Amino acid sequence: MTSHLEVSKPSGRELIPLTGQRVTLGKSSTNAVALSHDETVSRLHAVLENLGFAWSIRDLGSRNGTYLNGERITAERVLRSGDELRLGATRLMFWEVRDSGETREEETVTAQPSQLPPRLTRRELDVLMALCRPLVSDDPFPEPASVRRMAAELVVTEAAVKQHLQNLYDKFDIPAEGDRRVRLANEALRRGAVTIAQLRENAT
Repeated sequence: MTSHLEVSKPSGRELIPLTGQRVTLGKSSTNAVALSHDETVSRLHAVLENLGFAWSIRDLGSRNGTYLNGERITAERVLRSGDELRLGATRLMFWEVRDSGETREEETVTAQPSQLPPRLTRRELDVLMALCRPLVSDDPFPEPASVRRMAAELVVTEAAVKQHLQNLYDKFDIPAEGDRRVRLANEALRRGAVTIAQLRENAT
C-alpha cells in the first residue's frame, strides 16, 4: 500500500509520500510536512501515524484545529483514501494506492457492494459532476461547487439542486454533520461515481 498527501499551496499542489511510523505536520520547518506558508497553522499542528493497516491523524492541541471532511476532530481518526484534511487554511487530500496483488485481510477478491457507486439518475449524475468540477480547477484551494453555482450551470432552480443533493446524501450514506457537500464529493470520487478524468474532459 502506497500512501501520500496532496498538499495545496499557493505555489501549486505538492504530492508527499508517507513513509515511516509518524509524519508530523505544522508551520515549523522541522516537520516532515512543513506548512510554513500558512500563518494559521500551529508550529506542531497534527501528526499522521502508520497503524500498519491504515494511517490515522491526530491533532496536537493546535490553535485553529484539524478538520477531517469538514468536521473538527477531537480524537485520533483513521483515514480513508480521498479524505480531505484542513489544517488552518491549508487543504490536504489523503490518497492510498493499492500495490499490485495486495488485498486487505478483511476484503474479499470481489469489490464489496458498499464500495460501489449507487444507482444514479441522469440528473443526479449531472449534479455530482457539477459539484465536483471545481476540484480540477487551477484554484490552489478548490472547493466543491455551491448550490447557486450548480443551479446556474445546470439551468435549474436552487431548490431542485438541494433536492437532488438530499437524494445523493441518502444514496451515499453521507451523515448530517459536517460539510456534506465536501463529503459527498470525496465519496463520489472514492467510489468511482465520477472520476478526475471525466471532470477534466468535461471542464469548461
